[in-house]
Amino acid sequence: MSARTLGLGLVGLGLAGGVMASAARTHPGIRLAGAADPDPTLRERFAGAEGLPVHPGIEGLLAQPDVDAVYVATPHQLHREHTVAAARAGKHVIVEKPMALTVADCDAMIKAAEAAGVVLVVGHTHGFDPAVALIRDLVGSGGYGPLGMIALWNYTDFLYRPRRPEELDSARGGGILYNQIPHQVDIARTVADRPVRSVRATAAILDPDRPTEGACAALIEFEGGGAANLVYSGYDHFDSDELHGWIAEGGGPKTPAHGAARRRLAALTPEQEQRSRTADFGYGARSPLPPPHQPHFGELVVTCAGADLRCSADGVTAYTDRGVEQLAVPRTRWWPGRGNVLQELVDAVVHGRPAQHDGAFGRETVRTCLAIAESARERREVFLSTQEVSIHVPVR
Repeated sequence: MSARTLGLGLVGLGLAGGVMASAARTHPGIRLAGAADPDPTLRERFAGAEGLPVHPGIEGLLAQPDVDAVYVATPHQLHREHTVAAARAGKHVIVEKPMALTVADCDAMIKAAEAAGVVLVVGHTHGFDPAVALIRDLVGSGGYGPLGMIALWNYTDFLYRPRRPEELDSARGGGILYNQIPHQVDIARTVADRPVRSVRATAAILDPDRPTEGACAALIEFEGGGAANLVYSGYDHFDSDELHGWIAEGGGPKTPAHGAARRRLAALTPEQEQRSRTADFGYGARSPLPPPHQPHFGELVVTCAGADLRCSADGVTAYTDRGVEQLAVPRTRWWPGRGNVLQELVDAVVHGRPAQHDGAFGRETVRTCLAIAESARERREVFLSTQEVSIHVPVR
């Protein structure tokens, strides 16, 4: 392994793998080394664009001596298998959210990384966003007084993007509870920097043709005080990016298109939907250029005794007794958000700094999301301090 760069292999060339490939090109401590994906179209795209080895399975990628770390962006149910295999091969791991679908799988992944002496980072989530990190530091400094509450609010077209069958099956980790709520949970936990005490949540399935949770409201209470209110809807009617100056989640400009994802999906057969998933959301389908603005995940407002802190297009806005203050987010050489994931890996592997979003952090986000699902299902408050590690996604 070079003292200066880490060779990164991509396990999965869908949307997440494609964006991470672009992010890796911007990071001075990372070099792309190869990829693996069962889809021949995506493998052909990657080989043609990158000129690097690409394999149909993870085994070939793990056998490459120039791969120091892998980014696991495969379907959720494969995260444990691929993370454990990578750790046993001596590769450091970034695993996409959710870390896994059961706490037992999270424990096995942590154990495998510890046994192999490799670094395990869980991301990408928007907990890595530069503005979130700045708000975390501001709250942690105590300069605005104690934390009172965190409000997160996001309305998107998530449920009407092309999906694999398991992505519409809650029992297999489909829907927003395991795909989108982890972003909000990670943001809240990063800002609060304290354990989750309990959750109370409701969730709704509003479209029988997309039979999984598409809307959720949850209240998270933290140990030692403070709470977070999470609201998410993926039903493609209202779009909360309207409140963010029509800047999209990734940080690029956005054209209003209310209901367009619904209308487009309605015109597709199931076979066309699967082809669209590869053509429009796989590797190479998005711009390889870094976004002009910072990423965000809907609206975020953090209330402290002395100020409200809100993510803006390019920084943080502080509403204080003195008036409104604009706080700049420090600039980096790398892609904001996803590049911060890579930097956390480099810091841990090359510089020996403990990763913040490590396996233990990812495990607690999974526990919190499972508690949200349980609370919504049973219509009661769920206390995480009393949860057993056997909690898992219910099989219907």
